[in-house]
Amino acid sequence: METAPSEGARRALNITVAAILIVIALPMMVLIAILVKLSSKGPILYRQTRIGLDRRLPDDIPTQISKQRVCDVGGKPFVIYKFRTMRVDAERGTGAVWATEEDPRVTWLGGLLRQARLDELPQLFNVFKGDMNVVGPRPERPSIFARLTDEVEHYPLRQRVRPGITGLAQVSQQYDRNMDDVVRKLEFDLEYVRSQSFWTDLLIMLKTIPVVLFRKGGW
Repeated sequence: METAPSEGARRALNITVAAILIVIALPMMVLIAILVKLSSKGPILYRQTRIGLDRRLPDDIPTQISKQRVCDVGGKPFVIYKFRTMRVDAERGTGAVWATEEDPRVTWLGGLLRQARLDELPQLFNVFKGDMNVVGPRPERPSIFARLTDEVEHYPLRQRVRPGITGLAQVSQQYDRNMDDVVRKLEFDLEYVRSQSFWTDLLIMLKTIPVVLFRKGGW
């Protein structure tokens, strides 16, 4: 794991990049906000509780971890911000479920935003609040996090680092479609936990650019 000075350098990099992106993207965010408001009924922003950093975890990823410990591990809850891409009643009758390709709950504008990943832009403010970094494992919802903790070995260990807007898993694989995708993404997340550094974050940020520009892996 990295040293405290390295962690400070990474945090400074993430805040600096978030500030630059907010300045650059602010006109686009204003336009998106107007379009979301005009295109469908409901709030502009979607607020949702996610599971964040868990500093209780050990410094090193063990080769084995007891089932009891896995069940006990969580993380600090926080509210994540996104541009709303679904109908306001999207989860009525279903509860927390993953979005799917051609999801009928997604608005026409939401589909475009999700494909280009522009719905994630408000999370730059989560970076400033300290809930997230630009780079890190994607934070999950509490109910889904609890289920994956029970079903996927070592899943809580990804909470050892601050969650991110983008990450090694996001530049390496598409959105989750099934449990096999979750397991593969966990492998990328744990690889990031082991190898995290200033330069690793910078490289992932650079790799995110073509993912966004060419709409790789999104829907």
